[in-house]
Amino acid sequence: MTMHRVLTTLFCVLTAILATAWSAAPPTPPASPATAPATTVRIHDGLVRGVAHDGYRTFEGIPYAAAPLGRLRWAPPRRTAPWSGVRDATRPASACPQPTGEVPGGSSDEDCLHLNVTTPDGARPVRPRPVIVWLHGGGFTTGAGSSYDAHRMATRGGVVVVTVNYRLGALGFLAHSGLPGSGTFGLADQQAALRWVRAEIGAFGGDARNVTLAGESAGGYSVCAQLASPAAAGLFDRAVIESGPCTGRPDRPFAPSAVPLSTARDAGADLAAKVGCGFARDALACLRRVDVSRLLAAQGADQQPSHTTPLLPSNPAAAIAAGHFHRVPVLIGNNHDEGNGWAAGIIQAGNPVTPDTWPDVVAAFFSSAGQAKAIIREYPVHRTDGGPVFGAVIGDANFACPTARTGGLLAAHVPVWRYEFADEHAPPLTPGTPPFPLGAPHASELPYLFDLGGRPRNLTPAQHRLADTMIDYWTRFARTADPNGPSSSSWPRQSVLSLAPDHIVPTRMTQARHHCAFWKTLG
Repeated sequence: MTMHRVLTTLFCVLTAILATAWSAAPPTPPASPATAPATTVRIHDGLVRGVAHDGYRTFEGIPYAAAPLGRLRWAPPRRTAPWSGVRDATRPASACPQPTGEVPGGSSDEDCLHLNVTTPDGARPVRPRPVIVWLHGGGFTTGAGSSYDAHRMATRGGVVVVTVNYRLGALGFLAHSGLPGSGTFGLADQQAALRWVRAEIGAFGGDARNVTLAGESAGGYSVCAQLASPAAAGLFDRAVIESGPCTGRPDRPFAPSAVPLSTARDAGADLAAKVGCGFARDALACLRRVDVSRLLAAQGADQQPSHTTPLLPSNPAAAIAAGHFHRVPVLIGNNHDEGNGWAAGIIQAGNPVTPDTWPDVVAAFFSSAGQAKAIIREYPVHRTDGGPVFGAVIGDANFACPTARTGGLLAAHVPVWRYEFADEHAPPLTPGTPPFPLGAPHASELPYLFDLGGRPRNLTPAQHRLADTMIDYWTRFARTADPNGPSSSSWPRQSVLSLAPDHIVPTRMTQARHHCAFWKTLG
């Protein structure tokens, strides 16, 4: 099992999970005007017409920046031009360019810098509502804000939810010598969206002075990057980080992270060569003429933001370790079995994990022979437990322990609430029968907060109660910077709250359960 084969397999596993989890349930079409009269709101750029549903309103496909076409490809986001008349906001706009995955058939439309607003229905509130800005995951390669139907969070929590598209893949994170914004265009888009929210969300009943930036996986790591970005100062007031540990490492190919600008420039040079621009007199002009589909075919499976850049001067891991981040309260956590989905996918792709193959599997992810031997001793594989052991190594090394470290570093400076999602019977995100029970793998908490693809997953009554409780925690945190309330179990800051159906309890055992002392000594 070579590292190239591993990364290719990882990308296939990720896109398979996203494709089935988000698109298997088709989006609910907008209600017809006869049953739900459209709602018109004025923002600075013009009028937008959304849709009134039962208890909430949606405004989809609102541009927050100009289309990054032509000379604006690989340029910082520019302000969109005002429009005359009423702009239709009754359905999502195109997702940003991406291969097939979360978005069926992928996308090649670069006019994608749009966002979606979900707001509770009714008269304008006496007090503006808290705002949650959601950044989607997808490995910085796939995903769309419109995949996250936020009406349950908006109506139950009394908040305005904004979901955002941002540039992905090579179009979002290309680095090239002489190109301002190298490696951070997607992060710059997120900041542009936050500036839009500060300026416009009041028209939708939102409180522009109470904005929570939230995300999962690559979206969670994006929140980490914005915490560390000087350019994001003053753009948000709280942060939620789900399964995107700020202290992840680029030498481990599962958790999202950032790479030095020099590394990203090497990848950019490789991309230019693959599409025939390597020896062009003006490589950037050449790249801007390349068809989107050709760029997508040539880009690497692994996409990451760049640090050592103006937008991200330091690696977020180093910045947070040094205490150099925006002082806002943070809610952060991971899932109990983060690695099991990847382990199952890799096994199903023809890479069995047995006592005989286990040394080779570990060596594919950890180049140091000494590290590999230590991992094999700490996580022995017996005859029938290879899959769960492999999943534990992935989850512990890349998510659980880095999340614990991140939480501790943040808590030295700001209020931090930590959770672990632990529903061992969470609804599966992929069809078929996995090679072993997956428990609570990566992304399995999302159906408790959102209707992915526009339709809810099948939850038991106990799981519905957990979903309601999680929404209560998340939205109370957005409202007051404290998730606690009279209707939910107490969430002490000094503990990790384990979230399972009818079993929500604080615990101090998560680091021991995930072998974090071992991973700390391993480095």
